[in-house]
Amino acid sequence: MSRTSVALYNLRGFAIIMVVAFHSCIAYLASQPVVPPPFDAPPYRWLANPIVDDQRWLGLDLFCAFQYMYLMHLMFFLSGLFVYPSLVRKGAARFAIDRLCRLGLPFVFGVLLLIPLAYYPVYRVTAVDPAWSAYLSHWRALPFWPSGPLWFLWVLLICNLVFVAASSAVPRLRLGLAALSADAGAHPVRFAAGLFVMAALAYLPLSMVYKPWDWVTFGPLAFQPSFVAPYAVFYLAGVSLSAHGYERGLLQPDGSLARRWLLWSVIAMAAFLVWIIPTALIVKNIEPSVAGLQLLADLGSVLASATISLALVAIFLNFATAPRPMLGRISANAYPIYLVHYLFIIWIQYLLLDANLPAVTKAAVVFAGTLLLSWASAVLLGGIPVAARLMLEKRGRAGSH
Repeated sequence: MSRTSVALYNLRGFAIIMVVAFHSCIAYLASQPVVPPPFDAPPYRWLANPIVDDQRWLGLDLFCAFQYMYLMHLMFFLSGLFVYPSLVRKGAARFAIDRLCRLGLPFVFGVLLLIPLAYYPVYRVTAVDPAWSAYLSHWRALPFWPSGPLWFLWVLLICNLVFVAASSAVPRLRLGLAALSADAGAHPVRFAAGLFVMAALAYLPLSMVYKPWDWVTFGPLAFQPSFVAPYAVFYLAGVSLSAHGYERGLLQPDGSLARRWLLWSVIAMAAFLVWIIPTALIVKNIEPSVAGLQLLADLGSVLASATISLALVAIFLNFATAPRPMLGRISANAYPIYLVHYLFIIWIQYLLLDANLPAVTKAAVVFAGTLLLSWASAVLLGGIPVAARLMLEKRGRAGSH
């Protein structure tokens, strides 16, 4: 692999680690509800807070807030980066079928089997009858079918299918997208500004109607209405770089973005503050007395998602262009780790409810246990031919997902 591919390969491993870390901490946030939310009653807050532990630490709130600002944006961006190499290699029809199989089938398997198993401890916490049969009755009575973090798979699938249809209908689409990022290598600030503007145009109208933590569900299909359009923008930004050739331009290891990694990191931290300070004031009900505070928070959210994502890309292009054994192994198993990790997180958090341990210790135990068990499960799935073909088909390439 090229140095750029290795850096992106390592970055994907890092992103999956952060996904596991983020979910591992949710039970121990200071902002958690005082008591576990009921399983049967709207608005079903256990979807966001599956396990509520008595041990809390504000530092974990800050960590999760930081991850929340960029992590899924980055994952959509990385997914878009490898679209054109795969599309050119396979052709439109085979590409679409491949994505239907690689994303659709694991989504169905996860939603039908893994997610019900994962949420059983959530039911037990407040259940009068903890029997599995009672749980299934309550589960079937829900007005939707929870999908947990697997929502990412079906939304990414839609992005892929819509794009392949558009590229087939408009053959010159690739040239147009490539032109958007043609000078990104020499002018990364211009690229970042364009990403910010497009994401802001996608996010601001929706943020007036939906809060960042709101969800919309249709059966097993769940999405965040305020974020789904910005996710598509980040996906298309990755596709644009893919159309131009992701191994040149913006993502050159010796390019302007990589060389100025420290500056981008400082900008990213400043952008995070632009979001979190007004957001904290809004939570404390200061917003009505300060004009424009919500708009500032919304703009800060978009700015943080763009700059943090680009700062991480710059850091990995500068420092991680050589193989990293740990990140490489995790990256090779990133997809199955993502598929199964929520099951282990909720169960370990549940088993630790009565443990007299600090919040940070519990979060660390959940993180380590989940990563090891998810990794082991990924290795086992790799021994099943169908699963290996769906999720581990190209273990040696950064773009296997």
